Amino acid sequence: MKTHFCMLLFFFSCLSFSQEVKITGFVKDSIGVPLESANVIALLKSTNKLVSYSVTNSNGKYQLFLESNDSYVLNISFMGFETLSHEITLSDKSEINKDFILSEDKNQLDEVLLSYQMPIVVENDTIRYNTDSFTNGTEKKLGDILKKLPGVEINSDGQIEVEGKQVVKVMVEGKEFFDGDSKLAVENIPSDAIEKIEVLKNYSEIDQLSSVTNNEDNIAINLKLKEGKKTFWFGEVTAGGGLDDRYLVHPKLFYFSPKKSVSIITDFNNIGEIPFTRRDYYNFTGGFRNASAGSGTSLNLSTDNLGLSQLQNNMANDILTKFGAANFSYAASDAWDISGFLIYSGTEVNLLETSITNYTFDNLEEQTQQTTFQNNNLGLAKFSSAYKPNKNFQLNYDAFLKISKQEEVGALTSSYSNVNNTISTNKNDDPYSLKQNANVYYTINDKNILSSEVQYLLLKETPFYNASFLDLGENPSEEELPFSSIFPYDLNQENYVINQDKTIETNKLDAKVDYYYLFNNNSNLNLTLGSVFSSQTFNSSIFQTLDGGSINNFTDSAFNNSNVTYNFTDAFLGLNYKFITGKFTFTPGLSIHNYTVKNDQFGDVLSTNETMFLPNFYANLQLQKSENLRFTYSKAAQYADINKIAEGYVFNNYNSLFQGNKTIENGLYENYSLNYSSFSLFNYTNVNGSIKYTKKVDDIKNNIIFDQINRVSTPVNSQLSEESLTISGRWGKTIGKYKVNLKANVGFSNYYNIVNDEINKSESFTQNYTASVITNFKTWPNFEIGYQHIINEYTNVSSENNYITNKPFANIEAVFLKDFAFKSEYSFYNYSNKDQTLNTYSFLDANLSYNKEGSKWEYMLGITNILNTASINQDSFNQNYFNTTQYFVQPRYAVFSLKYNL
Repeated sequence: MKTHFCMLLFFFSCLSFSQEVKITGFVKDSIGVPLESANVIALLKSTNKLVSYSVTNSNGKYQLFLESNDSYVLNISFMGFETLSHEITLSDKSEINKDFILSEDKNQLDEVLLSYQMPIVVENDTIRYNTDSFTNGTEKKLGDILKKLPGVEINSDGQIEVEGKQVVKVMVEGKEFFDGDSKLAVENIPSDAIEKIEVLKNYSEIDQLSSVTNNEDNIAINLKLKEGKKTFWFGEVTAGGGLDDRYLVHPKLFYFSPKKSVSIITDFNNIGEIPFTRRDYYNFTGGFRNASAGSGTSLNLSTDNLGLSQLQNNMANDILTKFGAANFSYAASDAWDISGFLIYSGTEVNLLETSITNYTFDNLEEQTQQTTFQNNNLGLAKFSSAYKPNKNFQLNYDAFLKISKQEEVGALTSSYSNVNNTISTNKNDDPYSLKQNANVYYTINDKNILSSEVQYLLLKETPFYNASFLDLGENPSEEELPFSSIFPYDLNQENYVINQDKTIETNKLDAKVDYYYLFNNNSNLNLTLGSVFSSQTFNSSIFQTLDGGSINNFTDSAFNNSNVTYNFTDAFLGLNYKFITGKFTFTPGLSIHNYTVKNDQFGDVLSTNETMFLPNFYANLQLQKSENLRFTYSKAAQYADINKIAEGYVFNNYNSLFQGNKTIENGLYENYSLNYSSFSLFNYTNVNGSIKYTKKVDDIKNNIIFDQINRVSTPVNSQLSEESLTISGRWGKTIGKYKVNLKANVGFSNYYNIVNDEINKSESFTQNYTASVITNFKTWPNFEIGYQHIINEYTNVSSENNYITNKPFANIEAVFLKDFAFKSEYSFYNYSNKDQTLNTYSFLDANLSYNKEGSKWEYMLGITNILNTASINQDSFNQNYFNTTQYFVQPRYAVFSLKYNL
């Protein structure tokens, strides 16, 4: 580890540069007005090669850094003005000042500027990056390019962030690319197909609403393809294999044209690469948003998920993946576009783990060892239609289907005090949901706009849970057989098999009508009339399977929740007024809600009706074109769904039960946030910061009754206020060929837990700091070197815990002998508490590829887990227990593969 890390530092520190001359000045028009976002480029006179560039700031100032003792041609350009050329020969001076005045050119066409290969071009709310200016030939995917662009990041979930804001949509040649998740674009679009990357700020899908809604946080990306990649099929096929029957097959095929587009992505492998995780499946929205979003109401429609682990590829002992996805768009006419996608993901996962859990209430320690097999089949399908016959009318329709088949089989041994249990578990679920959305937008005239949105959701889950307590014999103790004091077990058995069958069905309808009145370009009034209706049914039964295979049905209503119904209605009226004065934009608002809740359990009907006034407020201070300060406030009512209302028992896992409470009421949340964002193309500095504060009143908490390690949780309303504060910041700067990033995230929260009817206060304090430097040389090897420091502190009435993670990391990529490319990634983990180091481990991966210039074939050798790390540790804690888990991961393996570029 030390040798590898020091080698990177040695090469990094050995880079040397010639003496540079700083050239600064101002670009103005003929009457002295500064021209912001004008382009200043420097070409080496002898070769006409671009060597440096600058984009002017709000004062029209530019700056260039050029090597001394050479001659250059400076080209200065701005939309609508004549391009000015100026020759300059540099001596050994350290700094030169030179101003330029541009003259208007009434005959200049937009295409003249757009066809010039500037590294960065700014036009209104669009930033265009020329990809060849930032690449060196080692890039394979879109994500490899994006991480080199000023102001652009790829976060830990694979999502694209621009200036600290998550990208809401990725398009290729203006066509949507799997519009719910940018991760598929990041990991699959070939880098060599992309000519330009357009960042679209203040993005709005609905032209009519772009001027009346607040879009400052909406950013989209549009990819422009190279000539030869348009109106032709292109893509690549990768296939490889290695020892121990390792294999990889990864074909990708793309077609884009002005009228239609098709993308096909497939991936079959057993090397631990998961192109689409179950977490992606649950997070994937398909471009949908709730029609009632922003109204002030939150109805938490929780999904069961059976407690299935959201595994990453470095946490499993063995993984097999099957993935296929297709995306299409078609312009049926000038006014009508249709699009959609299909996604299938199948994974088989073998997991081996050991855990130590310390329960804070009674200081018991449980040790477990578990093997798990998961088989997950996930499917998504979306169809979209957009009809826009003219600029004043738009009709959209979307249908989005999510379906999955999930199964998990596990074998677990549990040991605490003098109790030893062997438990086998089985979990399976076949949930599906269908969401349909219809929107109409109509501009009556330049003063009046109408929009209507209707959304319908059908959701059904059928989770089944089985736990078998093996070899206990007749009349086991309550510690050996959990919840034997609750369940009417037949105790004359050798093995005790408990089952739970459950069905939850949800029908939800959201509808609203918005009317906008525009007083002028700087102010408008928005009146909203809407409603939310949700109807849910819940059926659950718990029963015992006896040794001979017969069934012992638990007849008590606590174990048979039949035909529980829960209806929720929210009728609301909202009023928002947006006005702009100087650099400020204000949007105060108020919504009036009438809530009706009715639930029927075992013939006992409980109904409530109440009216609430929920205010909201938005303010934006536009300090500069790319610098703003935003403040938002909202008060929201949060209601539980039927999973917390149904009063029968529900298994969470072998030692945890949940029992609903039909009398719980809504909680109230007050949310405050202050966000600062600044991005300067003049000095390539990106600064983002946010402060978020949340106060919860009458929150829904769980009252937990412990019996040894076994527990029963019941939701109750807590009258105690809980608070959380999160402060985050990011500073990034591109300095020549270096991209420096500093990130910090600090969170504090105090909350109350109720254990055995006693109220205990807990506090958590988390800190996460990351610093990194990335180089972007054309001919030198490139490096990323960074350090992450994480501190987690947790305090409750009985204990105080402090965990620290230190993670240095280093990556290298290099092109050598013209046709060879080498990549390597290294990370080291040191996990400790305040007294001692608890665990250390590291990962090293490397990839060597050969692609002869002009050849469509590429040969690759990849080695994963070179250091053959056997396991990793992950830790978690909450108000009830602290858990340390050791996961056994895939061993070292090598894969040789071939790639053919179509």
